[in-house]
Amino acid sequence: MQFDIQNTESSALYKLLTGTVIPRPIGWVSTIDSNGTNNLAPFSFFNVVSEDPPHVMFSTVRTGNKNKDTLNNIILNKQFVVNLVTEDVVEQMNTTSQSVAADVDEFELAKVTPIHSVFVKPKRVKESLVHFECEMVHHYFIENHKNGGACIIIGKILTMHIDDSILLENHRINLETYKPVARLAGSNYSKLGEIFSIKR
Repeated sequence: MQFDIQNTESSALYKLLTGTVIPRPIGWVSTIDSNGTNNLAPFSFFNVVSEDPPHVMFSTVRTGNKNKDTLNNIILNKQFVVNLVTEDVVEQMNTTSQSVAADVDEFELAKVTPIHSVFVKPKRVKESLVHFECEMVHHYFIENHKNGGACIIIGKILTMHIDDSILLENHRINLETYKPVARLAGSNYSKLGEIFSIKR
């Protein structure tokens, strides 16, 4: 079946995209507002886009033409932290996906521990095994949208924090101890399944 973009409802397009582009890594993004209030929210339209120098990207929807707190905070101070999601914190991550008032601290809401970053003001999630401290270098609002569109944010990684428990020799990651979680469609998530190798 062919789906013409102009003649397909946005809700259908969302289901088709999130159901086919899988699995998706989850960027658990922490920011801070002008009053010092912590914000923490997950984004599955997220990935690494460069390693020289290292950059990541994520996008956030603008339902009803309104920015999410995450976007407002990043535009304000150009800083954020990406905390990566593992099996041990998936419930807490899910808690922070709900819409709450801007003055609600999602670290407290999800009962996770904020710890200081080195180069940026936003806090890191202590319970996460990987943190990327980032500085925004670019943001782009998607044009010609129907329901508010989205904004793409690209951030330069200033420093990485990786827990010793998941590090192997030669900077490899131990997937058995890392246990990352990925996003599927609807309420579905996935763990790492069978792993196979194909040499280039």
